[in-house]
Amino acid sequence: MSILKILLFPISILYGLITYLRNKFYDIGLFKVTEFDMPIISVGNLSMGGTGKTPHIEYLIRLLSKNYKLATLSRGYGRKTKGFFIADGLTNAQDIGDEPMQFHQKFNNVTVAVDANRVEGVNEILSADVETEVILLDDAFQHRRIKPGFQILLTPFNDLFTDDYVFPSGRLREFKTGKSRADVVVVTKCPEEISKQKSLDITEKLGLDGSQELFFSKIIYGDVVFGWDKILDFDDLIEYKVLLVTGIANPTSLINHLKSYDITFKHLKFADHYNFSVNDILKINSDFVNLGSGKKIILTTEKDYVRLSTTSIHKSNLMYLPISIGFLNGDKVKLDKKITDYVKQNKRDS
Repeated sequence: MSILKILLFPISILYGLITYLRNKFYDIGLFKVTEFDMPIISVGNLSMGGTGKTPHIEYLIRLLSKNYKLATLSRGYGRKTKGFFIADGLTNAQDIGDEPMQFHQKFNNVTVAVDANRVEGVNEILSADVETEVILLDDAFQHRRIKPGFQILLTPFNDLFTDDYVFPSGRLREFKTGKSRADVVVVTKCPEEISKQKSLDITEKLGLDGSQELFFSKIIYGDVVFGWDKILDFDDLIEYKVLLVTGIANPTSLINHLKSYDITFKHLKFADHYNFSVNDILKINSDFVNLGSGKKIILTTEKDYVRLSTTSIHKSNLMYLPISIGFLNGDKVKLDKKITDYVKQNKRDS
């Protein structure tokens, strides 16, 4: 632990105690908890972002939306609106935030809504569409006013919550004991293969109880990059000068992916959910021009593309690399069944 983290440690203990007491008050009923008579699945983490919530929400959408009327409910981080907002044909990222906007653009058969108050948000969704059968809560693990029926806790392979500290010494939002609320834990951003011994080591390190199950997922990068008016094979990027622009919590996986294909790039890194200013766009455009002549693009993540595509960046220069998730060791079959069984057993008409 660095000297700064040591100095901040007493504040971390105080912060952790406050969140611990808050959780205890919810556990014993001193603070009100609302349950709904329908399947509600929460995806969240103990740390402050960078665990891969968005692709895991998309995994759930793909798994369930073929058979159920589905809705997603997010806080809508970085949006300009307040209260409850449901996406429609005129909605943009400033209305609902970048991640919900990504869901809205990709899945036209799913209701996408935002509300910082998840209880009110669920009620509003059900008022807007009484046929809604399943609701996915995005980043709601610490939102204790609502009790989901199924909770998925994410933690990255190279940054397990067991190796971290409570804010501000670390990036945890609460003590590690908060893991007890999870039904399943998914170790995300794993390498292509991990040994059985490594899996056992992580299992022991996380210390889950007998009712919890552990799964391992990995990022799958797309074979093509998408833009406003063209599609390129990812392999062809080796022939391009690339300006990489990211506004995500941890771009390390993407950087390593580009390097593994010997793609040359300049990286402009911004904070997670970054609200790009006019000066930022001028900087991006200037750096793009300074790449020189020849074939070149501005490459970004799908989440950042949602925001950047509405700025003064020329759309023909801007492209994104989509991602999805895969599971290791046959975990997808097991997790698919666990989730679908929960939904079937908790349908509103059961």
